[in-house]
This record gives sequence, structure tokens and C-alpha cells, in this order.
Amino acid sequence: MTTIDIAPSAPVNLRDLGGIAIDGGVLREGLAIRTDDIAYVTDEVADELVAAGLSAIIDLRSPLEVSTTGRGPFGDRPVTYHHLPLIANVGDSMKEGAPSQLGHEAMGEMYVDMVERAAPQLVTALNVIAYSPGTTAFHCAAGRDRTGVLAAMLLLALGAADDDIVADYARTSENMAAIMERNRPVMGAMWKALGIDVDAFDGRTLMEGSMEVSMRMLLSTLRERHGDALAPLRAAGLGDDTVARLRERALA
Repeated sequence: MTTIDIAPSAPVNLRDLGGIAIDGGVLREGLAIRTDDIAYVTDEVADELVAAGLSAIIDLRSPLEVSTTGRGPFGDRPVTYHHLPLIANVGDSMKEGAPSQLGHEAMGEMYVDMVERAAPQLVTALNVIAYSPGTTAFHCAAGRDRTGVLAAMLLLALGAADDDIVADYARTSENMAAIMERNRPVMGAMWKALGIDVDAFDGRTLMEGSMEVSMRMLLSTLRERHGDALAPLRAAGLGDDTVARLRERALA
């Protein structure tokens, strides 16, 4: 699928992770930003982020998603780009997942699968955040699921409490309607290209009930299976040096 023209727009689910309590203090602003798709932000938004210290972007989208919008305005700005897909083929995952029935428990199961299958990508992402000189922004399409998984792994590495990790994840709930509206042109084009019924998934099931269910399921299931929620990442190469570097930068 080739890159398509999408009208640039400002993100609707962007936030700095600063202010969350972590081991040793409070996570400072300017280390990590989580957001919905920034591949088609306006030039003004891109300039503002770079001026504020953005130096690296972690793109968690699948190759097919990246092919629809590319890197956008950041392709010609002094920002390093790291493509670390947590799902190899989003089309296959939607076809297999009965999209009209996706709810919070199903998403929680998907998150566990992401951590266990894409642990190497998550480890690389944490190293990018640890060693990039400025602010790192990480995103998927909605800034909710894959982005939420990386945010959770980062906060776990920094020693944040489960309740704070869940609270950060659940903040996306208030933005879901705006996310669905902003993503409709991009996702609609992709579903059509894949032969998926665009009307089969309107996102209503993801806007009902409490989002907290998904993140609590991720954290509890990882501990039940592995003892330590970060164990899959440690097995994939997450070292104490990276964790120490993350904590040093987070408190600096």
C-alpha cells in the first residue's frame, strides 16, 4: 500500500508522562511523551515539539500502517526515527480478533501477547528512551494500546505503582471519541485496502465500561505467568544498566 494524502491535524491524545510518582521521586517532564499518530501532524505541531526538545520518535505501528502515512513532517526535521512494530500485521490481528466484539478483556489479552512476543522491540524502545539526549515521543495509531503497553513497561522499569500505571493508561478514555474521529480517514483507507468491512468496527465497545480492566489484566497476568511483570523484557535483554540509566534520566 502506498502513502496516502491525509489532511494534517493536531494530536488528540498526546501527553508528557511527567508528574507520575516513581522510585526515588517524581518522573520529570521532558523524558517521554506518549501520543496518537504523529505522522500526519501539522508543521506547526512538529516545530513546537522539536523546539521543546523532541529528539527521537519511536513508531510502534505495523509496516502497513507506516506505509499509509510515512513519517510526515518529521522526515525533514532533526529527529531520529525508530520503527519498532509491536504487531507485525494489524490487518491479520483485526481479522482474527472479531473487531466488532473487541472489548477491554480482549484488549488485555492482546497486551499480554504483545509483551511476550514483542519483548525485543520493547527493550530496544526503552534503550532509545534511556540514551536519547532529549525527549522521546512514542506512538501507534490511537496512542492507546501499543503506546499504552510501552508506557506501562517504561513506568514499571522506573518503579511506578500499578495504580499510577493504570491511571495513566485510563486517561485515554476521555479522548476516545476524538481519536476515532481523527483516525477515521487513515484507518478507513487501510481497512478498505485489506478488504475489511469499515463499518464492522466503530469503536463503541472500546468506549464502554472502564479501560482499567485491560491494563490491570496485563500487569496481573504477566506476574502470574512470570513472577515479575518485566521478566519477558529481561529475558530479551533488558539489563540493570538500562534500568539505572532510565531512572537517572527520569529524576534528573
